[in-house]
Amino acid sequence: MSNPNMDNLTPHAYAASQPPQPDGPKMSTVETLTGIFFEPGRTFDSLRAHPRFIAATLITAILTCVFTIAFFQRAGYENVMRAAIENSPRADQMTPEQKEGAIAFYQNPVLKAINYISPLIAVGIVYAIGAAIYMLGVMLMGRSVSYWQSLSVWAYASFAPNLLTILVSFILLFLKSQDELATMQPGRSLARANLGVLVDPKATPVLAALLGSFDIFIFYGLFLAALGLRKVARLSTGAAWGIVIGLWLIGIVIKIALAAATGTVI
Repeated sequence: MSNPNMDNLTPHAYAASQPPQPDGPKMSTVETLTGIFFEPGRTFDSLRAHPRFIAATLITAILTCVFTIAFFQRAGYENVMRAAIENSPRADQMTPEQKEGAIAFYQNPVLKAINYISPLIAVGIVYAIGAAIYMLGVMLMGRSVSYWQSLSVWAYASFAPNLLTILVSFILLFLKSQDELATMQPGRSLARANLGVLVDPKATPVLAALLGSFDIFIFYGLFLAALGLRKVARLSTGAAWGIVIGLWLIGIVIKIALAAATGTVI
């Protein structure tokens, strides 16, 4: 049975009574994954109307995990753990027996497996929290955005710089010696395109943490994040950059605090 109220509507009035339709271009998953490099504005316009994040998140998490596994295989898991213990702030207070006991502890199969797959967990946690912070930031600017939209901004703004960083790190992984790799922190990018290369992170961890935040790949991600928030949440350029820069500054403070407390750059 037809609705008499709807029958009395003119075509124009009927169209006006319908819920608003998404107003962004519809792109496939492959198109968004490639478009974020070449057409980031159009890609975020599409994500506003059709939020998606699973593919970008999974690719980032899997590639990070694969790199971590390759790093341990190339450097030697025991060598990495031994170097980490020897370079820890408590190393001078440990006896040789205690150091060997710590190395044996890290050789536990369960703990070893956790170290191998930890990037999968880390990416999921960081993305979930980051999306919530973006959504809160948009709300503080007087706008509204869904959690899935903010998650899509975080996932795709991170995807491009992360993919480039991982690819460069894979190349450097096979150019550096095993001894050099063993002294590096597992899971960290080998592509150091930042001012942190100017200082010794062991001698000045706080300064290294500060300078390491001024990174080309990080700035690329900040640009994409600001563009994404402007497009998806319809923020002004100033408001979008305010959220992104504010979060970046908070991250710097946290890095510096951790470096001061642990004596190492996280």
